[in-house]
This record gives sequence, structure tokens and C-alpha cells, in this order.
Amino acid sequence: MHFNPSQTLSDIAKLVNAEYDGDPNFPITGINEIHRVENGDVTFVDHPKYYDKALKSNASTIIINKKLNRPNGKALIYSDDPFRDFVKIIKKFKPFEPSSSMISPTAEVGEGTIIQPGVFIGNNVKIGKNCLIHANASIYDHSVIGDNVIIHSGAVIGSDGFYFKRRPEYQDKLESGGLVIIEDNVEIGACCTIDRGVTGNTVIGWGTKMDNHIHVGHDTLIGKNCLFAAQVGIAGCVIIEDDVILWGQVGVQKDLTIGKGAVVLGQSGIAKSLKGGIAYFGSPVQEARQKMKEIAALKNLPDMFKKLR
Repeated sequence: MHFNPSQTLSDIAKLVNAEYDGDPNFPITGINEIHRVENGDVTFVDHPKYYDKALKSNASTIIINKKLNRPNGKALIYSDDPFRDFVKIIKKFKPFEPSSSMISPTAEVGEGTIIQPGVFIGNNVKIGKNCLIHANASIYDHSVIGDNVIIHSGAVIGSDGFYFKRRPEYQDKLESGGLVIIEDNVEIGACCTIDRGVTGNTVIGWGTKMDNHIHVGHDTLIGKNCLFAAQVGIAGCVIIEDDVILWGQVGVQKDLTIGKGAVVLGQSGIAKSLKGGIAYFGSPVQEARQKMKEIAALKNLPDMFKKLR
């Protein structure tokens, strides 16, 4: 999420009422969770296990709960609760805006686009040309939809990411300030849910087609011409390259990459990154041919035991 205009180190430290180490005028151009940080961003870290990763990341400013040596070219903000202060910054620069109508007057809808009855379109949404949005779909604030996109009934575009910090007595919500971007010629099936990025963007690439009842988690990047069958579930911060096929009920864990042209057969579970151009099956997945051989071998076990008696 970019700041417009950019902020300074002293501006952000003052907002969260915290000490800092660095030039007061050190520029901060945006805020991002660690998986999507860019140069100029502020991010946070609150566990020693991840200090090194944060300090060596592309982030220029790190909110941290321990005073450490500041790396060259970076700034530090010292906080007793970096998660809390990170959320405070998101709320400041991307606050919730209540809607007063089913289609916000700030929404932009392109020529030839058809909006069926009961559709909700939030603030500052941009929809391209020749789209078809079916009844009772909901498109949350700041979503960006390209040309020739079809969104079926009951779909929700731009809901909050599922990201919580466990506190002793409750789950603390990391507010979502990112976007959903749907590129041209995409089709989204009925009752699909696509979460916006926490601080970055969730992107559905050109020409991708989704069946009904599919979930896409926050900050996931989906490439071009992908095909997903019903009940696929994709966790946050996943990268799916072009031409990937996920058949029904495939589950994808967070923070992994599925390579270009991979095909994953139905009811498989993906727990680690997959190379492209290969068919996979199983939970956890492995190459489909090998998995089928193992299943065939298991069928022979009763006869093998009989021969051993």
C-alpha cells in the first residue's frame, strides 16, 4: 500500500508514539507486510525468529520490539507492540468508508458493462468495459476490474484477509488495506470469495477462469489463463504462475509457488512449492504417475499378506 503523499520517519513514529533510529526526514513511501515489501516500505517484526529476515528485507523502515543495530540505509521504529502499531498505520491511511448506496457515486463503470439488480459496488471501485456483474455480487471498496470480466451471483470481491495475531484472550485482527485487481477476460463463478491484500494486492491474471465456490486468500498472485474447478481453496501469499489447472477441492497452503503449466488433480493437498509442467495428485501431492503406482501397489497388499502366511 503506497502513501500519497509519502511520509517521513518522524511522521510515522509520531503517529504510533514511538522512538526511532534514523534521519527524521527519512522517506517512507508505503506500508507492506513482510511477504510483499518493496524499497521505501515500512514493515513490522515482533518475534526474534524473524528479526534477521525483516532487517535484510527490501523494507526501508522496520517497526521492531527490540533495540538492535540499525542496518545501513534503513530506519528503525521501536515499539512495545509492533503488530498494534502496524494496524494503527493501516487504519490511518486506509480507513473504512461506510457506503450510502448500493452503487457508490465514486465508482467508475466502463461503457457496455451490465450491472444486474442487487449488486453492491463500493467506494472508488473501477470496472472496465463490457463486463457482466450478476445479481447479488458484492465488490468492496477500491477493487479494480478490467474489461470483459464476468462475475456471477453471490461472489464477494475484496473481503478482508484472514490474518490474526493470537493474544492471550483473543485473536487480534490485522486490518486489510490492500486491493483486489482482476485483469481482462476473467470469469469468477458463483459464490467465489477473493480476499484483498493485507497491504499489497491480490491479483487474478488475464483470462483466468474460476468455477463456483472458490476461495482466494490475501496477497495471492494468480497468472494468466489459469483454470480452477469448484471448491478450490487457496491460502494467502501464494504465487500461481500462468496456465495452471487446479481441479475440484484442491487445497493450497500459504507462502508457496505453483509453477507454470502445473496440473493438480482433484482433492489434492499442496503443502510446498511445485515445479511447472507436471501433473500432481495426492495429499501431500506428488507426481501423479508415481502416486497412482503407489495406490495400485496398496491394492495388492492383502494378496501379499496371504502369500506370506
